This record gives sequence, structure tokens and C-alpha cells, in this order.
Amino acid sequence: MNQPVLTPEQIDDFLKEHFPEAVGFVEIDSVEPGAVTIRLATKPHHLRPGGTISGPTLMALADTAMYFLVLSLVGPVALAVTSNLNINFLRKPTPGTLLAQATLLKRGRQLVVGQVHLRSEGEEAPVAHATVTYALPSTGA
Repeated sequence: MNQPVLTPEQIDDFLKEHFPEAVGFVEIDSVEPGAVTIRLATKPHHLRPGGTISGPTLMALADTAMYFLVLSLVGPVALAVTSNLNINFLRKPTPGTLLAQATLLKRGRQLVVGQVHLRSEGEEAPVAHATVTYALPSTGA
């Protein structure tokens, strides 16, 4: 049930077709059963005063990782939407590359719930942890 139905290449193709403005935001490192890992090479516009990566950047990365996990599990569903995102900022991230690993907690007919661990590349300690719920479009059944 948690086997991926889309590869990283298929997810990229889906983005190019449905969300062309998002192409290039992140790279997909891996798609595995119940897990997706992505990376973001941060740029100066991702930083906030003080030289740390902004909260909105971390939230966008967590949401994107979870969306890719949903796509990997249910296929190319453009209308899956975030219904809840709760994030805890744990420590100051190092500017550079961030990694986000989304893992499945529960998959239902209408909702997919997962968690996302975010960390700076080369460091093990997480910089943020998010729980994210996605609502799947109704099949009309």
C-alpha cells in the first residue's frame, strides 16, 4: 500500500505540466516506500535578517516534501491540498543546503498524514519538525 507509484522523474514531469512556476525550487533525492527526501540549495532571498534561513522557506520546504510524498503514494493528483501544517523550529539552520525527509504516518481515503524532518546538509540534528495533513480530492463515491 505504501509502495511508490511515481518515480522522482515522474514527479518532476508532473510539476512541469501542472506547476511550472515551482520547477527548480527543490531537487528530489529519493522516493522510497512511505518516504521522500528532497533538498533545497538556499539562496540569499531565503535568508532573513541575522543570516538565518527564514521560517516561510522552512514551511514551504516541509509542505513541498509532503506534497511529493502524497504524489508518490496516490499518483498525479493536482488537487490534493494541504489541510494542516504544524511546524516546530528547533534550531537555527545553517545557510546552504537543507534536506527534508517526509515520512508517512497514516494514509486514509480522504487524508494523508505525515511528518517532515528538516536539517542542514552535513548535520544530523534537525532544524525543524513538521506534521502535515493533505486532503485528497473526492472521488465522488
